[in-house]
Amino acid sequence: MSGFTHNTTSSFAALIRLLKYARGYRRQIIAATICSTINKLFDIAPEILIGVAIDVVVNQEQSFVAGLGFETAREQIAILAILTFFIWAGESVFEYLFQILWRNLAQRLQSDLRQDAYEHAQRLDMSFFEARSSGQLVATMNDDVNQLERFLDGGANAMIQVMVTVVAVGAVFFVLSPLIALLAFTPIPLIIWGAFYFQRKAGPLYADVREKVGDLSSRLANNLGGIATIKSFTAEQREAQRLKASSEAYVEANRRAIRISSAFIPVIRMAILAGFLATFTVGGMMALEGTLNVGAYGVLVFLTQRLLWPLTGLAEVIDLFERAMASTRRILDLLAEPVHVDDEGGKLLETPVKGDVRFEKVSFYYPSGVAGIRDIDLHVPAGDTLALVGATGSGKSTLIKLLLRFYDPVHGHILIDEQPIQSVSLQSLRGAIGLVSQDVYLFDGSIRDNLAYGDPNAPESAIIDAAKTAEAWAFIEMLPEGLNTQVGERGIRLSGGQRQRLSLARALLKNPPILVLDEATSAVDNETEASIQRSLRRIGHNRTVIMIAHRLSTIVDADAIAVVEGGRIIESGTHQQLLERDGIYAAQWRVQTGQA
Repeated sequence: MSGFTHNTTSSFAALIRLLKYARGYRRQIIAATICSTINKLFDIAPEILIGVAIDVVVNQEQSFVAGLGFETAREQIAILAILTFFIWAGESVFEYLFQILWRNLAQRLQSDLRQDAYEHAQRLDMSFFEARSSGQLVATMNDDVNQLERFLDGGANAMIQVMVTVVAVGAVFFVLSPLIALLAFTPIPLIIWGAFYFQRKAGPLYADVREKVGDLSSRLANNLGGIATIKSFTAEQREAQRLKASSEAYVEANRRAIRISSAFIPVIRMAILAGFLATFTVGGMMALEGTLNVGAYGVLVFLTQRLLWPLTGLAEVIDLFERAMASTRRILDLLAEPVHVDDEGGKLLETPVKGDVRFEKVSFYYPSGVAGIRDIDLHVPAGDTLALVGATGSGKSTLIKLLLRFYDPVHGHILIDEQPIQSVSLQSLRGAIGLVSQDVYLFDGSIRDNLAYGDPNAPESAIIDAAKTAEAWAFIEMLPEGLNTQVGERGIRLSGGQRQRLSLARALLKNPPILVLDEATSAVDNETEASIQRSLRRIGHNRTVIMIAHRLSTIVDADAIAVVEGGRIIESGTHQQLLERDGIYAAQWRVQTGQA
């Protein structure tokens, strides 16, 4: 995920990107901002009323309020009390409103971001997932999104209210005494400079924090997924130390960021003290000399604190902002990842799909430089069985990935029933293909849920028929809960052979015209292999089957066998033809049958 975290885009650029993403929520953002602004204006009003009250007590009939038509001091106090009530009530109402608006916006936006990121990730080609750990992706879609939510819950409102305070209080200051306003505002440039300085310093540090979170999540996911291997090698202590190292790296990254953000508060406090002392002393002298109204002096003193003390919280707000923008960059960078396998979307495979598969001069090379395939020509007539054999890494699985459009070929074309697969929708293409992989993945849930994964609305009779065809029904019936048996994460509660049979049944329930078996019997015992072979002989009728196999005994009945080596097809024919040719296939056959 280095492409996510080593982005040098500034935090404010990330904020602009976020606002562009959230343009559908523009009304909610504007409404929340207005409520935050009005709440803060109500919040600073009591300090002004205190100064006005002091003016009433000192000057009575000559006070500012008297000039508004309230002659007696009692009337003036009464009207100030009424104003105070409405101001406090208004502040409470708008605080309720801005909290509702910001928090609901945070919930809605984080949900949309997570959903959009997940749906976009599903459209990315397999090379994206092969180059990145699942832990990093989970951290981006979960922890990073939550970090942004925390900022929207409180940090956004805090930033807006600090700005409103500076503008509103500054306006009152310049009306009452331009000289004191200049003195009180003298620390503001230093505070703003400090904020931007610490922001620049903290930005890269928080990007590193997000990177370390991803590493830690990846380590946890890998270790929990591989717990059986860890136990079998008695590597618990070693893995605990490796996790501790990842955790300590995260702590250290946070420590560096905290050291920078924590230094901001003492600097701001000293700047605030300078502004407050200037107002306190100069204003006091002016009040004693009679050049400044006593009530105005009271307003200035109270508002100086209103103006400057909230700025101490700016460090915490900036800390939250930096963490959120570091997370935002990672989320939006994920959303910006290009989709290389485009889904044409509209055109469908012509039905009924016969299953005629053709590779024409197909070449493909992996971005990592791992060998791919070159100039592959293959034809599998509808209803035939093609077996692909060859050493690991020869290119067999690559052909399957290209057929399913996990990747697109660099050169050449792949056709099904004479239609180029790039011209049809991915749903139409993959809906016509059933895949049984060597690495069986069962979802945490019941056997029924896993079998019906390709067709959630399948009737129970169809589920049972598919299980019988795959020779899985016998062991399912023996389980106490039958189809309702929970398989556990990745099917951990079942044996390898049972998982393989369920995988085959799951593919068969789709009733695909093309069935792909990627070394489906390589990890099972002889009895299970024999049962799967019986299943294949039954399901191969009126269906195109493409199978990859290391055990040559499983493919002797195939209509055609292609030997792949170094990304090329070097031999092809039936089992008997290849034996008579006495090439690589025949040599491998002799080794596996003990004739060598």
